[in-house]
Amino acid sequence: MKLIDIKSPKDIKNLSIDELKDLASQMRSAIVNYTSTIGGHVGPNLGDVEALIALHYVFDAPKDKLVIDVSHQDFVHKMLTGRAKYYLEKDKFRDIGEFTDPKESPEYDLFYAGHTSPSISLSFGLAKARALKKESFNIVAFIGDGSLSGGVAFEGLDAAGKLNSNFIVIVNDNQMAIAENHGSLYDNLQELRETNGQSSNNFFKTLGYDYVYVRDGNNLEALIKAYKKVKDSHKPVVVHINTQKGLGYKPAEALREEFHFSAPYDVADGEPLVQSNSPDYITVTRDYLLQKVKEDPTLLIISSATPEVFGFMEKERKECGEQYIDVAIAEQTGVSTMAGAARAGAKVIYPVAATFLQRAYDQLEQDWAMNDSPAVMPVLHTGIRGLTDLTHLGFWDIPMIASIPNIVYLAPTNAEEYKAMMDWALSKNQHKVAIRVPTDSFELADGSVDTDYSDLNKFKVVRSGKDVAIIAAGDFFVKGRQIADELAKKGIQATLINPRFVSGVDEELILSLEKDHKLIVTLEDGSIEGGFGGRVAQTAAPTSMRCLTYGLKKEFVDRYNPDELEEKYGLTVPQIVSDIENILKESE
Repeated sequence: MKLIDIKSPKDIKNLSIDELKDLASQMRSAIVNYTSTIGGHVGPNLGDVEALIALHYVFDAPKDKLVIDVSHQDFVHKMLTGRAKYYLEKDKFRDIGEFTDPKESPEYDLFYAGHTSPSISLSFGLAKARALKKESFNIVAFIGDGSLSGGVAFEGLDAAGKLNSNFIVIVNDNQMAIAENHGSLYDNLQELRETNGQSSNNFFKTLGYDYVYVRDGNNLEALIKAYKKVKDSHKPVVVHINTQKGLGYKPAEALREEFHFSAPYDVADGEPLVQSNSPDYITVTRDYLLQKVKEDPTLLIISSATPEVFGFMEKERKECGEQYIDVAIAEQTGVSTMAGAARAGAKVIYPVAATFLQRAYDQLEQDWAMNDSPAVMPVLHTGIRGLTDLTHLGFWDIPMIASIPNIVYLAPTNAEEYKAMMDWALSKNQHKVAIRVPTDSFELADGSVDTDYSDLNKFKVVRSGKDVAIIAAGDFFVKGRQIADELAKKGIQATLINPRFVSGVDEELILSLEKDHKLIVTLEDGSIEGGFGGRVAQTAAPTSMRCLTYGLKKEFVDRYNPDELEEKYGLTVPQIVSDIENILKESE
């Protein structure tokens, strides 16, 4: 059967094993063609082809409810539920998302599941609703690719283990997250693999689950047999399947970390189609950390399963030895570990992606901000040019972090300023410091940068002028400078300010602007609701100055074009210059 002809899971129900294997081969070819052309999650989807074919072969979605997590491993599920054309026709490649999406398929994709670990808890909720409505169907949580280390995965397992009804958890054990897995739980999975599932030391059984092990999780016959065994079961059961990440494409099999996600690549050898040696903030962060590890034996670097975010591949991790720790997909533990190590006197740096830091809000407040735990937290992938998937937006870190007392949130505008802020933060024993690492612009300082930020919330006037003051934070400082340059061409000499801090406001400076300014303009590469500009506007409210705040709207957007979104939000240089001109004319 041709993959393009599959419109629903019903189309594979009567296929023979050989026909299913041929379908798996077609799917692997499609995955490689798709990801090599536009980029995407390569290894996870190559590794679970048979597992998801067997899942839809045995179970009866959409009557049976399937929840996949992390859903970047869902390509085969999408192909089997009427969306194969998006992986086969190049002009449609960008019309499909990487994650489960109810807007794409409300009957088969019950939830957005771009972040990790919620599948078991979501499925537990489905099970409770099923009981209240006295319905009968299978509920399957398919979890893997490191997701089991997330705290909510354990919470879901713990809660659902007491069910006296059908509840099936399929653990896709490919021995990897993005990088290698970490933690005692994965030691137990290894023990179960090595004993063919027979070890008496079984994490899942201690939580009340029946347990089935599949040694070859890429064997269709074995998977179908195991799934049929647990289908329509009347108590919670875990099916533990041992799979090969990247199976079927040799570069992805050999380089499992590099091919977890890849930019477009040459299928022949797996090499990226576009390679750049230009410096960026990832390499700056990597090199800075490696240097500091050599200088200070008490420095600890923490990652929560995303070391590639700051350039730490296997070589860099090994180079740091005991001074590097990965707490797995567990940002809550990452923040708490940072706070604990800092409280004990270590120098601690915890680089984290903004979209994942959201999972640790309580720890930011309770464990870090409230305690005497000076540490440094670089926040990456922020703003409009960070990650563009709906579930991975980095728009809300400023409102989130700046709302918590005692955390200093700095926003560097160039590489030297970034390193100076890191140095300052590491040298102090009284401040909890987060640093909003630029995502888009990469600037080098055109002169010396400040090295002391102890005078908290003091902004820096870069260019003095009158009538209009432009306060442009972090990544948007380049935009602020361009606006000031365009205004200068029109005879308007604007004041240009680098705020440096986005967690507070320089009230003295803001109020002093009133004597020769009519307008304050704030620019931030983040949500304007609850953001930096709103606090500036609040400070300026008692004055005669008007205030325009520019930033990102509080809305979910998905797979957007950054240039188009900037224009939609009125964030282009010409749009802002026009707004400023119009207001100044009105005030004449």
